[in-house]
Amino acid sequence: MKPNPGGGNASVQAAFVLFSVFALIALAYFFADRQLATALRPHLAGIALFPRLTHIVDPLLPLASIFIAVVGARGLLRGALTATESALLRVCCAILIAFVLKEELKWAFGRTWPETWIKPVPNPSYFGDGTFGFFPFHGGQAYASFPSGHTTAITAFAGALWFLWPKLRWLAAVLFLAVVIGLLGADYHWLSDIMAGAVLGGATGVAAARIGR
Repeated sequence: MKPNPGGGNASVQAAFVLFSVFALIALAYFFADRQLATALRPHLAGIALFPRLTHIVDPLLPLASIFIAVVGARGLLRGALTATESALLRVCCAILIAFVLKEELKWAFGRTWPETWIKPVPNPSYFGDGTFGFFPFHGGQAYASFPSGHTTAITAFAGALWFLWPKLRWLAAVLFLAVVIGLLGADYHWLSDIMAGAVLGGATGVAAARIGR
């Protein structure tokens, strides 16, 4: 086997990108999360548009599950998939894989939310009782803010869409921005939650889109 002269450079570049991403998320945690949420809350709290924007992601998981089941059955009955079916299958795989990954990471990091929203027993939150931080492996909905599941889902979809259908990149960007604006405006997530979800979802989406290429 011949050595790959570019392999070392690629590894260094990947390590640098990974380090940069972690550094930016850490900076957001220490210097932007509370500051941004505190600045936005007095002006945006209670505006119904922001929670509605977050519901853009709601159909993604059930539709992806249904499509995979339908295409799987069709593949068994009729053989090879069309190019469009194959591309859509990659998008659906990206959404489902990203969902599983973010659930495991939420449990591992155990981060509390900006706002109190669990009833009847209120969850600890920054605006509720001043709680801010990570409680690794705590478990439970009250400790599941990081990474943002909404951002992970929409970015997995958008990342795959961006790679597979370049003409629809505008749609991917619009959907991503709409969900992020909704999450920040409704105080559903911290900025660093959204950044981590974007990295996780984007990487999953592009990886799924590139399978077999």
